[in-house]
Amino acid sequence: MNNLTEDKRMWVYGLTNSCADIFCFSTTRHGGYSEGNYASFNCNHYCGDDPEKVEQNRKLLCSLMPVRPEMLVIPHQTHGTEVREIDETFVGLASEKQKELLEGVDALVSDCPGVCLCISTADCIPVLCYDTKHKAMAAIHAGWRGTVARIVEKTLDRMSELYGTKGEDVRACIGPGISLEAFEVGEEVYEAFKTAGFDMAKIARRYAKWHIDLWEANRMQLLSKGVKASNVELAGICTYQHATDFFSARRLGIHSGRILSGIMRMER
Repeated sequence: MNNLTEDKRMWVYGLTNSCADIFCFSTTRHGGYSEGNYASFNCNHYCGDDPEKVEQNRKLLCSLMPVRPEMLVIPHQTHGTEVREIDETFVGLASEKQKELLEGVDALVSDCPGVCLCISTADCIPVLCYDTKHKAMAAIHAGWRGTVARIVEKTLDRMSELYGTKGEDVRACIGPGISLEAFEVGEEVYEAFKTAGFDMAKIARRYAKWHIDLWEANRMQLLSKGVKASNVELAGICTYQHATDFFSARRLGIHSGRILSGIMRMER
Protein backbone atom coordinates (compact mmCIF):
# COMPACT_ATOMS: atom_id res chain seq x y z
CA MET A 1 0.00 0.00 0.00
CA ASN A 2 2.48 2.58 -1.21
CA ASN A 3 -0.12 5.38 -1.27
CA LEU A 4 -0.36 5.37 2.53
CA THR A 5 1.13 8.33 4.33
CA GLU A 6 4.07 7.58 6.62
CA ASP A 7 1.85 7.74 9.71
CA LYS A 8 -0.65 5.35 7.99
CA ARG A 9 -3.56 7.71 8.69
CA MET A 10 -4.40 8.46 5.05
CA TRP A 11 -4.43 6.93 1.61
CA VAL A 12 -3.42 9.76 -0.76
CA TYR A 13 -4.41 9.38 -4.42
CA GLY A 14 -2.08 9.80 -7.37
CA LEU A 15 -4.36 12.60 -8.53
CA THR A 16 -2.82 14.72 -5.77
CA ASN A 17 0.58 14.38 -7.44
CA SER A 18 -0.59 14.95 -11.00
CA CYS A 19 -2.86 17.92 -10.17
CA ALA A 20 -0.95 20.25 -7.84
CA ASP A 21 -4.06 22.26 -6.92
CA ILE A 22 -5.94 19.23 -5.55
CA PHE A 23 -5.67 17.19 -2.37
CA CYS A 24 -7.50 13.89 -2.57
CA PHE A 25 -7.53 11.25 0.19
CA SER A 26 -9.26 8.48 2.13
CA THR A 27 -8.70 8.02 5.86
CA THR A 28 -7.66 4.71 7.41
CA ARG A 29 -8.47 3.31 10.86
CA HIS A 30 -5.11 4.36 12.28
CA GLY A 31 -3.88 7.13 14.56
CA GLY A 32 -7.08 8.67 15.86
CA TYR A 33 -8.92 9.05 19.16
CA SER A 34 -11.97 6.78 18.86
CA GLU A 35 -12.27 3.46 20.67
CA GLY A 36 -13.75 -0.02 20.27
CA ASN A 37 -15.33 -0.70 16.87
CA TYR A 38 -14.73 2.97 16.04
CA ALA A 39 -10.99 2.69 16.62
CA SER A 40 -9.48 4.87 15.93
CA PHE A 41 -9.69 7.49 13.18
CA ASN A 42 -13.45 7.78 12.69
CA CYS A 43 -14.60 11.22 11.48
CA ASN A 44 -18.31 10.40 11.07
CA HIS A 45 -20.98 11.71 13.46
CA TYR A 46 -23.77 9.51 12.09
CA CYS A 47 -22.59 6.04 13.13
CA GLY A 48 -22.88 6.14 16.93
CA ASP A 49 -19.37 7.18 17.94
CA ASP A 50 -18.62 9.57 20.84
CA PRO A 51 -19.17 13.07 19.36
CA GLU A 52 -16.15 14.51 21.20
CA LYS A 53 -13.88 11.80 19.77
CA VAL A 54 -15.23 12.48 16.29
CA GLU A 55 -14.51 16.20 16.65
CA GLN A 56 -10.97 15.42 17.84
CA ASN A 57 -10.47 13.22 14.80
CA ARG A 58 -11.79 15.90 12.44
CA LYS A 59 -9.44 18.50 13.90
CA LEU A 60 -6.58 16.02 13.57
CA LEU A 61 -7.49 15.36 9.93
CA CYS A 62 -7.50 19.09 9.11
CA SER A 63 -4.08 19.49 10.74
CA LEU A 64 -2.66 16.66 8.62
CA MET A 65 -3.72 18.12 5.26
CA PRO A 66 -1.13 20.11 3.27
CA VAL A 67 -3.43 23.14 3.30
CA ARG A 68 -5.90 23.46 6.18
CA PRO A 69 -9.45 23.42 4.77
CA GLU A 70 -11.85 26.25 5.53
CA MET A 71 -14.47 23.57 6.18
CA LEU A 72 -15.12 19.85 5.90
CA VAL A 73 -18.48 19.24 4.21
CA ILE A 74 -19.82 15.88 5.39
CA PRO A 75 -23.40 14.94 4.43
CA HIS A 76 -25.78 12.52 6.15
CA GLN A 77 -26.05 9.89 3.43
CA THR A 78 -29.12 7.72 2.86
CA HIS A 79 -28.18 5.59 -0.18
CA GLY A 80 -30.15 7.91 -2.46
CA THR A 81 -29.02 10.00 -5.44
CA GLU A 82 -29.38 13.55 -4.09
CA VAL A 83 -26.52 15.75 -5.33
CA ARG A 84 -25.87 18.94 -3.35
CA GLU A 85 -23.99 21.92 -4.76
CA ILE A 86 -21.65 23.53 -2.25
CA ASP A 87 -21.33 27.14 -3.40
CA GLU A 88 -20.38 30.40 -1.71
CA THR A 89 -23.95 30.87 -0.48
CA PHE A 90 -23.84 27.50 1.29
CA VAL A 91 -20.45 28.31 2.83
CA GLY A 92 -21.91 31.52 4.30
CA LEU A 93 -24.88 29.83 5.99
CA ALA A 94 -25.18 29.08 9.70
CA SER A 95 -23.99 25.60 10.65
CA GLU A 96 -27.51 24.38 11.52
CA LYS A 97 -28.81 25.40 8.08
CA GLN A 98 -25.83 23.71 6.44
CA LYS A 99 -26.57 20.53 8.38
CA GLU A 100 -30.20 20.67 7.26
CA LEU A 101 -29.16 20.98 3.61
CA LEU A 102 -26.78 18.01 3.96
CA GLU A 103 -29.51 15.67 5.19
CA GLY A 104 -30.23 12.83 2.74
CA VAL A 105 -27.38 13.82 0.42
CA ASP A 106 -25.10 11.22 -1.21
CA ALA A 107 -22.99 13.35 -3.55
CA LEU A 108 -21.42 16.80 -3.33
CA VAL A 109 -20.16 19.10 -6.08
CA SER A 110 -18.30 22.40 -5.83
CA ASP A 111 -15.85 24.74 -7.52
CA CYS A 112 -15.02 26.62 -4.30
CA PRO A 113 -11.38 26.52 -3.20
CA GLY A 114 -10.64 25.68 0.42
CA VAL A 115 -13.77 23.58 0.82
CA CYS A 116 -13.15 19.86 1.38
CA LEU A 117 -15.99 17.73 -0.02
CA CYS A 118 -16.26 14.48 1.96
CA ILE A 119 -18.27 11.28 1.88
CA SER A 120 -18.28 8.39 4.34
CA THR A 121 -18.06 4.69 3.52
CA ALA A 122 -17.42 1.33 5.15
CA ASP A 123 -17.64 -1.12 2.19
CA CYS A 124 -19.56 1.21 -0.15
CA ILE A 125 -17.53 2.82 -2.92
CA PRO A 126 -16.16 6.37 -2.63
CA VAL A 127 -15.76 8.09 -6.01
CA LEU A 128 -13.90 11.41 -6.22
CA CYS A 129 -13.85 13.47 -9.43
CA TYR A 130 -11.99 16.56 -10.58
CA ASP A 131 -12.72 18.61 -13.71
CA THR A 132 -9.25 19.89 -14.55
CA LYS A 133 -10.58 22.51 -16.99
CA HIS A 134 -13.28 24.15 -14.87
CA LYS A 135 -11.68 23.39 -11.47
CA ALA A 136 -14.85 21.69 -10.25
CA MET A 137 -14.90 18.62 -8.04
CA ALA A 138 -17.23 15.94 -6.73
CA ALA A 139 -17.36 13.44 -3.85
CA ILE A 140 -19.79 10.56 -4.41
CA HIS A 141 -21.09 7.80 -2.12
CA ALA A 142 -21.87 4.76 -4.26
CA GLY A 143 -23.25 1.82 -2.32
CA TRP A 144 -25.04 -0.85 -4.31
CA ARG A 145 -28.32 1.12 -4.29
CA GLY A 146 -26.63 4.31 -5.43
CA THR A 147 -24.68 2.39 -8.04
CA VAL A 148 -27.86 0.79 -9.43
CA ALA A 149 -29.45 4.27 -9.54
CA ARG A 150 -26.35 5.52 -11.45
CA ILE A 151 -25.37 8.19 -8.94
CA VAL A 152 -21.97 8.67 -10.61
CA GLU A 153 -23.60 9.45 -13.96
CA LYS A 154 -26.10 11.78 -12.28
CA THR A 155 -23.32 13.63 -10.48
CA LEU A 156 -21.34 14.15 -13.67
CA ASP A 157 -24.54 15.37 -15.37
CA ARG A 158 -24.98 17.90 -12.55
CA MET A 159 -21.37 19.04 -12.95
CA SER A 160 -22.03 19.51 -16.65
CA GLU A 161 -25.09 21.67 -15.91
CA LEU A 162 -23.37 23.79 -13.25
CA TYR A 163 -19.82 24.10 -14.52
CA GLY A 164 -19.78 22.91 -18.14
CA THR A 165 -17.87 19.76 -17.19
CA LYS A 166 -17.03 17.30 -19.96
CA GLY A 167 -15.94 13.74 -19.27
CA GLU A 168 -12.73 14.15 -21.25
CA ASP A 169 -11.53 16.72 -18.70
CA VAL A 170 -12.35 14.63 -15.62
CA ARG A 171 -9.88 12.74 -13.46
CA ALA A 172 -11.53 10.23 -11.14
CA CYS A 173 -10.56 8.08 -8.17
CA ILE A 174 -12.38 4.96 -7.01
CA GLY A 175 -11.39 4.42 -3.39
CA PRO A 176 -11.32 1.55 -0.91
CA GLY A 177 -14.53 -0.50 -0.91
CA ILE A 178 -15.78 -4.06 -0.96
CA SER A 179 -14.44 -6.20 -3.80
CA LEU A 180 -16.30 -8.58 -6.11
CA GLU A 181 -14.81 -11.53 -4.23
CA ALA A 182 -16.21 -10.31 -0.90
CA PHE A 183 -19.52 -8.80 -2.06
CA GLU A 184 -21.95 -11.72 -2.04
CA VAL A 185 -25.51 -10.67 -2.87
CA GLY A 186 -28.99 -12.16 -3.08
CA GLU A 187 -30.92 -12.73 -6.30
CA GLU A 188 -32.85 -9.47 -5.77
CA VAL A 189 -29.66 -7.39 -5.90
CA TYR A 190 -28.46 -9.19 -9.03
CA GLU A 191 -31.88 -8.58 -10.65
CA ALA A 192 -31.77 -4.89 -9.67
CA PHE A 193 -28.50 -4.41 -11.58
CA LYS A 194 -29.76 -6.45 -14.54
CA THR A 195 -33.04 -4.49 -14.72
CA ALA A 196 -31.06 -1.22 -14.55
CA GLY A 197 -29.24 -2.21 -17.75
CA PHE A 198 -25.77 -3.06 -16.43
CA ASP A 199 -23.58 -5.43 -18.45
CA MET A 200 -23.84 -8.37 -16.06
CA ALA A 201 -21.11 -10.33 -17.83
CA LYS A 202 -18.70 -7.58 -16.77
CA ILE A 203 -19.84 -6.92 -13.22
CA ALA A 204 -21.27 -10.21 -11.89
CA ARG A 205 -19.84 -13.62 -11.10
CA ARG A 206 -21.55 -16.69 -9.69
CA TYR A 207 -19.90 -18.66 -6.88
CA ALA A 208 -22.23 -20.26 -4.31
CA LYS A 209 -24.24 -17.03 -4.75
CA TRP A 210 -23.95 -14.04 -7.02
CA HIS A 211 -21.14 -11.54 -6.44
CA ILE A 212 -21.17 -7.97 -7.81
CA ASP A 213 -18.16 -5.84 -8.77
CA LEU A 214 -19.07 -2.36 -7.53
CA TRP A 215 -15.66 -1.01 -8.54
CA GLU A 216 -16.28 -1.95 -12.18
CA ALA A 217 -19.94 -0.89 -12.14
CA ASN A 218 -18.90 2.62 -11.12
CA ARG A 219 -15.90 2.69 -13.45
CA MET A 220 -18.26 1.88 -16.32
CA GLN A 221 -20.44 4.84 -15.36
CA LEU A 222 -17.43 7.15 -15.52
CA LEU A 223 -16.49 5.81 -18.95
CA SER A 224 -20.09 6.17 -20.19
CA LYS A 225 -19.80 9.91 -19.50
CA GLY A 226 -16.61 10.27 -21.52
CA VAL A 227 -14.01 9.93 -18.77
CA LYS A 228 -10.91 8.34 -20.26
CA ALA A 229 -10.00 4.92 -18.86
CA SER A 230 -6.45 6.18 -18.30
CA ASN A 231 -7.87 8.97 -16.11
CA VAL A 232 -9.61 6.61 -13.66
CA GLU A 233 -7.51 5.71 -10.63
CA LEU A 234 -8.55 2.55 -8.79
CA ALA A 235 -7.27 2.06 -5.25
CA GLY A 236 -7.99 -1.66 -5.53
CA ILE A 237 -8.36 -2.07 -1.75
CA CYS A 238 -11.07 -4.39 -0.45
CA THR A 239 -12.34 -3.04 2.86
CA TYR A 240 -13.71 -6.44 3.90
CA GLN A 241 -10.34 -8.13 3.35
CA HIS A 242 -8.39 -5.23 4.91
CA ALA A 243 -10.66 -4.43 7.86
CA THR A 244 -7.71 -3.88 10.18
CA ASP A 245 -6.70 -0.87 8.05
CA PHE A 246 -10.07 0.33 6.68
CA PHE A 247 -13.53 0.26 8.25
CA SER A 248 -15.83 -2.51 6.99
CA ALA A 249 -19.46 -2.69 8.09
CA ARG A 250 -19.69 -6.32 6.97
CA ARG A 251 -16.77 -7.21 9.23
CA LEU A 252 -17.41 -4.90 12.18
CA GLY A 253 -21.18 -4.31 12.02
CA ILE A 254 -22.98 -1.05 11.30
CA HIS A 255 -22.07 0.32 14.73
CA SER A 256 -18.49 0.95 13.71
CA GLY A 257 -16.42 3.70 12.16
CA ARG A 258 -16.40 5.04 8.62
CA ILE A 259 -13.71 5.87 6.09
CA LEU A 260 -13.78 9.56 5.16
CA SER A 261 -12.85 10.28 1.55
CA GLY A 262 -12.32 13.90 0.58
CA ILE A 263 -11.28 16.18 -2.25
CA MET A 264 -10.27 19.83 -1.94
CA ARG A 265 -9.03 22.57 -4.24
CA MET A 266 -6.03 24.23 -2.66
CA GLU A 267 -4.94 27.82 -3.17
CA ARG A 268 -1.17 27.84 -3.39
